[in-house]
Amino acid sequence: MAKNIAICVGTVGAGLWRSADGGDNWVRAKGIWGDTRVFAVKVHPANENVMFAGTDEGIFRSDDKGASFEHLPSPMDSLHVWRVAPDPVEPEVIFAGTSPSALFRSRDGGSHWEKLNVDLAETCPNVRLPRVTALEVDPTDHNIVWAGVEVDGVRRSVDGGDTWTRINGGLNDPDIHGIAISPANPKTVLTSTPREVFASTDTGESWQGLGVAQHFSMPYCRDIAVKKDDANVLFVAAGDSAVGLTGNIQRSKDRGQTWEMLSLPVEPNTPMWAFATHEADPELILACSHYGEIYSSSDGGDRWDKLPREFTEIRSMAWTPN
Repeated sequence: MAKNIAICVGTVGAGLWRSADGGDNWVRAKGIWGDTRVFAVKVHPANENVMFAGTDEGIFRSDDKGASFEHLPSPMDSLHVWRVAPDPVEPEVIFAGTSPSALFRSRDGGSHWEKLNVDLAETCPNVRLPRVTALEVDPTDHNIVWAGVEVDGVRRSVDGGDTWTRINGGLNDPDIHGIAISPANPKTVLTSTPREVFASTDTGESWQGLGVAQHFSMPYCRDIAVKKDDANVLFVAAGDSAVGLTGNIQRSKDRGQTWEMLSLPVEPNTPMWAFATHEADPELILACSHYGEIYSSSDGGDRWDKLPREFTEIRSMAWTPN
């Protein structure tokens, strides 16, 4: 495991934890209470010193790579912030998604926020309150913003968040877990649902299922990630069910045409849940199980190690170079 990185782990029930030495030693990040539920941890793509945390007490910002956080007063203080997406081109623009489901935007680095005009469901029989579980700004065209809602489908903006369109066109499962953008030619948007990964090469106008239930030994899909230096390589965090007993990591080197299950050092204790990557080292990938295990690969997923420290339920992770 590389030592010269800082890792931040957002948990439910134990606050936000940070390791400054690649996972050997851990402390709670300053500025966030230990019983705060942390749903999102995100490094700013334009400034590796800046990190955001979405919590059940609103949104927090760190300017020291996650060592300490400051609460940003906002209309989200009474909501749960599930996702944060900074604009990679305009660093002061930040998007956030919440539960109950709503989208917000800041144009000044988080000092002020506006609620965006998006038609989102207010209730849901599956999870009671719909929540924004995926939020991405297109790295090749920052005017395009994607939001996925559990359980209310995908929304797309092509004007930087001013207006939004509900996406259908073959995306026949509204239970959205993750969204990733592969900038390869043709540029592909991918979204994961409980039993499928869908792909679109026409900015969401039409979608095709990749048929992962036929290839995955455990078809329940959570997060999806694209390798930072190879847009053809995809990773999917999978498991036996939402509240299952085990999971695995699936990798495709051809944007979802074929898949391989990667070998982990121990059997995960629950479904695999989320990934953390960074452009500073595309080969270094972190992955976590739903209930607190962290795995790391320093060679793009060929070999994995398990970190000794385990946590409560993990919702999100991020790493950044020291």
